[in-house]
Amino acid sequence: MILGVKELLKLVKEKKLVENLSERELKNPEGAGFDIRIGELYEVKGKGFLGVEERETPEIKLVAKYEKDKSQKVTLLPKIYYLMKTIEKLNMPENLLALFTPRSTLYRSGVYIFGGQTAPGYQGELTTGIYNFCDESFELEMGARVMHIMFFEVKGETNLYRGQWQGGRITTKKKEKQV
Repeated sequence: MILGVKELLKLVKEKKLVENLSERELKNPEGAGFDIRIGELYEVKGKGFLGVEERETPEIKLVAKYEKDKSQKVTLLPKIYYLMKTIEKLNMPENLLALFTPRSTLYRSGVYIFGGQTAPGYQGELTTGIYNFCDESFELEMGARVMHIMFFEVKGETNLYRGQWQGGRITTKKKEKQV
């Protein structure tokens, strides 16, 4: 079952399900979830590795970071992959799973944010990829609503997230053993 906005706002207030929501989302969310904003944008450089037991992610370089009450626009270059981190922080209880998808204005413009899921027990900001598929640059303002997140109730027993990305970590510092 997808949770509706009244239930979500109650969980935000009582359990801090989502921290740092915009005033718009706290007062008048749309649909059956919340719009989530871009807080940080990173360039990705170098090679990565994913093995059976180890992994290493490419190096990253901060391009832009959201600052409240300051307008900052960034240019997404054509055919370039970036990482982005949200302003909002999730505190997922054991009975909820979240799915997030890009807002349609982005993919109507040739820019795609790679959707995903957030497991029960995860705490932290979301990190995902953003890619400009077009031959033209795309301008994006830091703090803009870029994704929509929906929360689903999990029936039955779950295992809580125990991965190393807990807390909103963006990259590995070196090759590491996976848990």
